[in-house]
Amino acid sequence: MSSRHRKPESPEVIFAALGDRIRLNLVSRLSGGGPMSITALASGENVTRQAVTKHLRVMEAAGLVRGRRHGRERIWQLEARRLEDARKYLKEISHQWDNALARLQAYVERPER
Repeated sequence: MSSRHRKPESPEVIFAALGDRIRLNLVSRLSGGGPMSITALASGENVTRQAVTKHLRVMEAAGLVRGRRHGRERIWQLEARRLEDARKYLKEISHQWDNALARLQAYVERPER
């Protein structure tokens, strides 16, 4: 299924949007610094404002950030609910892996009959 046909609330949309080093860095900066302008997000980084805008648009389409006008600038902030969705999904996967590993361990350690 192409990304154009995925539902925005789908976990793969979130993880696809987070699957880039620059976007992860933007999430980190917005997490620590609160709402920021594109100019502030691009400052001190080796990335143009145009590139930051492109990455923010990808994350906006996934519901991870939202922008609002403030005078001539656009201020971006994280959507905490969507990050919480990602955290819950990762926790669920972690739980599934823990169960699978416990079953494997029990199988390997069972006494021979």
